[in-house]
Amino acid sequence: MSLSTISIKRPVLTIVLNLTIILFGVIGYTFLGVREFPSIDPAQISIRTDYAGANSDIIESQITEPIEKAINSIDGIKNITSSSVQGTSNITVEFNLDKDLETAANDVRDKVAIAARSLPKDLDAPPVVSKADANADAIISMTIQSDTKTPLELSDYAENVIAPRLETIPGVSGIQIWGQKKYAMRLWIDPIKLAAYGCTVSDVKDALNKQNVELPSGKLTGNNTELTVKTVGNLDKPEQFNNIIIKTDGEKTVRFSDIGSANLGPENLETQMSQSGLPLVGVAIVPLPGANYLDISKEFYKKFETLKTDLPKDINLNIAIDNTVFVKKSVLEVAETLGISILLVILIIYLFFRDWAIAFRPLIDIPVSLIATFFIMWLFGFSINVLTLLAIVLATGLVVDDGIVVTENIFKKVEEGMSPIEAAIKGSNEIFFAVISISITLAAVFLPVIFLDGFVGRLFREFGVVIGAAVLISAFVSLTLTPMLNAYLMKSGEQKKSKFYNLTEPYFVKMNTSYASNLQSFMKRKWLSFPILFVCFGLIYLFFNILQKETAPYDDRSGMMMSITTAEGSSYEYTNRFMQEISQLLDDSIPEKKVALIITAPGFNASATNSGRVRIALVQPEDRERSQKEIAEKLTKWTKKYPEAKTSVTEQPTIAVNKRGGLPIQYIIQAPNFEKLQEKIPLFMEEAAKDPTFAMTDVNLKFNKPEINVTIDREKAESMGISVLDIAQTLQLSFSGQRFGYFIMNGKQYQVIGQFDQKDRSKPLDLTSIFVRNNKGELIQMDNVVSISEKSNPPQLYHNNRNMSATVSAGLAPGKSISDGIEAMNRIKAKVLDESFTTDLGGESRDFVESGSNTSFAFGLALLLIFLILSAQFESFIDPFIIILTVPMAVAGALFSLWLFGQTWNIFSQIGTVMLIGLVTKNGILIVEFANQLREQGKPKLEAILEASEARLRPILMTSLAISLGALPIALSIGAASTSRIGMGVVIVGGTIFSLVLTLFVIPALYLMWSKARKHYPEFDHLEDYEKETK
Repeated sequence: MSLSTISIKRPVLTIVLNLTIILFGVIGYTFLGVREFPSIDPAQISIRTDYAGANSDIIESQITEPIEKAINSIDGIKNITSSSVQGTSNITVEFNLDKDLETAANDVRDKVAIAARSLPKDLDAPPVVSKADANADAIISMTIQSDTKTPLELSDYAENVIAPRLETIPGVSGIQIWGQKKYAMRLWIDPIKLAAYGCTVSDVKDALNKQNVELPSGKLTGNNTELTVKTVGNLDKPEQFNNIIIKTDGEKTVRFSDIGSANLGPENLETQMSQSGLPLVGVAIVPLPGANYLDISKEFYKKFETLKTDLPKDINLNIAIDNTVFVKKSVLEVAETLGISILLVILIIYLFFRDWAIAFRPLIDIPVSLIATFFIMWLFGFSINVLTLLAIVLATGLVVDDGIVVTENIFKKVEEGMSPIEAAIKGSNEIFFAVISISITLAAVFLPVIFLDGFVGRLFREFGVVIGAAVLISAFVSLTLTPMLNAYLMKSGEQKKSKFYNLTEPYFVKMNTSYASNLQSFMKRKWLSFPILFVCFGLIYLFFNILQKETAPYDDRSGMMMSITTAEGSSYEYTNRFMQEISQLLDDSIPEKKVALIITAPGFNASATNSGRVRIALVQPEDRERSQKEIAEKLTKWTKKYPEAKTSVTEQPTIAVNKRGGLPIQYIIQAPNFEKLQEKIPLFMEEAAKDPTFAMTDVNLKFNKPEINVTIDREKAESMGISVLDIAQTLQLSFSGQRFGYFIMNGKQYQVIGQFDQKDRSKPLDLTSIFVRNNKGELIQMDNVVSISEKSNPPQLYHNNRNMSATVSAGLAPGKSISDGIEAMNRIKAKVLDESFTTDLGGESRDFVESGSNTSFAFGLALLLIFLILSAQFESFIDPFIIILTVPMAVAGALFSLWLFGQTWNIFSQIGTVMLIGLVTKNGILIVEFANQLREQGKPKLEAILEASEARLRPILMTSLAISLGALPIALSIGAASTSRIGMGVVIVGGTIFSLVLTLFVIPALYLMWSKARKHYPEFDHLEDYEKETK
């Protein structure tokens, strides 16, 4: 007994089975998380080491290199990048997608601990290993401003009140404070007074360390009580620091106030955040790799409300930029699309059956299959996101198919005069095979998707599994529930027709007859199907080369970033003045902006004072006339006119591994040594600047930071009794702004920083006029033992996978795509660089190349799998080949429609195309399967194929229209958050309709020419007898 027969015999069992499926689906749904895209962030670990005052060479050779060497042997690493900057080494390790974040972090910590032994002894602190990408972008940021409080007080409030509360939100990796001015005790030293009193900077540091202490001194114990003894020697107010005794000489004591002054000031003087010229402090949330943004945002708003109630009266909190609003919007829009496509599918089915009672039976497939799919998603650990929801939207058109085919067949049998139950049993069993074969084929298309590696695999996997699951569940439903409902709900004999039916039926009959006559005349010229196929292949080749290729189109996310770099060696004041000019430009020329945060010298990447960032949030797309893209292009044009700095304007890509931001083209040039880079990079940049493909180009490796080299005359120093260490330490303490110690204020620990006053360290002469004490206790002026020379040096050194590297980044000129950009870079490489250089891609370009190489594999494998599955089902290698020829027709249609509607070849259109393969082979299966059945009944080939094509015309039209209308809302992209997905809709609608017209003629013609009748062996008639004999 077949599945359908059992379900007709036992209706209650059928209902219970289907209800159970729905129940599990509903339970699964309640457990699913919501996010924008599947998590494609690999485990990323960053290691930061600070070494105050050291320049980039020292950082690279003494810190970065030893740590990289140790880390290199961990398995599962995809790449290691590092930057060595004045004072800081940053190393980022990216792992393969399958490596778990915790394991990765532990592996890195182990190796760093080993490397730490060989690092310099006077590091400020051991290397910090954190589970985040050093360049990760904040998702929500808020500003803190006040009319009465100073930036110091605001920063303190941000760090000690707001940050600790936000850090506890699950999924948050850290809190960045923009424009932070942290409290510190600044000791400003006057070198002239210092020398007059016969002291040196080392004396100040030693005196401080001896007089600023608090040690637990034990306890006193009597017979009955005990007292803890505490020696209070620590200083916490500027007056106390001013009173430190530096040295005593007989009667005379030299206090710190005699040679300088102490006051509370910011630890970092050189950073500021402002909005329209007003300084303020920002707090931003950085998520862990792979965290769920919507969950973070939900928690954040709860915390934000409680924070607001506890705020002091004179502090204002505002949410400046929230990237999660867009995520919510795009998920909601896909959910709306789902509603629209279900309505359209219902309409199509009603139009064909023109009877609600009958149309309802295939429709029952939709809720059952879609709800059950949620259970499968939960089993696989997926989330509700744009891709899984799109899969469900597309599945609405697919899951109805099986139901339509089954109901249609039973409907015909009842019309012929069978009783409904007999019709249901015969009708569903006759088509049982075709339904299973269609469903398995469709599911098979999405199998290769599971084998894809890298982030594309991650993205497609959720999409593929969801559609595959929905289709298989719908096959089960349409072979159990649908025949059962038809058996018991249909009236026997001639069906009563509605008025609407009688009105429209003539047109349907006319359509059938005109198709039949057209097909007959086409059969006489069946050789025409070959030129048609050749034209299709030609179209595919032509349009594939014309179409622009990219990872995914940009959505209008109502925001953008600007990165600004002034010339190397620019002072903080100069950069800040320029940033205020940019701020003015934004205020005057972008009325659409909601907020623009201007950050000068943001300290989280490096201590570069010549850099600035601007984060711009625009009002919602419906409230403005210009799109985000237009505004970004205008800004690029305007900022080009400022010669003082290089400015790049970037928008956030729709799909990006690690949401890094940055320009779309990132071309990494690796060389065996630094000299080679120094020689070739300027030439490379010259060529790139001339290339019309790029709107702007920049390179992260600069060679022109002005430096002063202090050379020590060793013999002279030795003869005067001064060691090299004395000289180096004196310079370090005087100029580097190093930590002298700590002090406690309000129960929190802050730094004490000593340094010469600004006016005493503004010119090279100041270096040589300071004094050093020799071993006899005499003060000797520096210029006796050192000579200075001016040089230029790279401010930062970069490594990529342990090679010296430089990254050339470029923005694209309007109308150019990523593939054009990469080709242009490769052309310049061939022209300028020699064999010893290797190149690599980073950022969005790397994602693009990875996504491209993977999908062609999926496409090929899908075709092969379908061919094999169909061969097994049809017991022939020729029939499936005929069916597969629908694919080139569909793909030609798809690429043509992409070109027609000005879309690009991207991840979404690729998913759509892989999906087309399954959709269009289905039409072929229906025709060929039925023709084979008719031939087995003894009809000649021509008659069989003509009858099969005509009989299957309606179900084919119905299913194709259901699918294209299901995908239509995607192609029309209703809403601002869905522009990136248009490609997928266009491919499916265009491909299905284009191939539908051709399939209905070309497939029957090819069948007539190539299909062979199965040879009949007489022995097969006695199979059962043979089997009995062997027992």
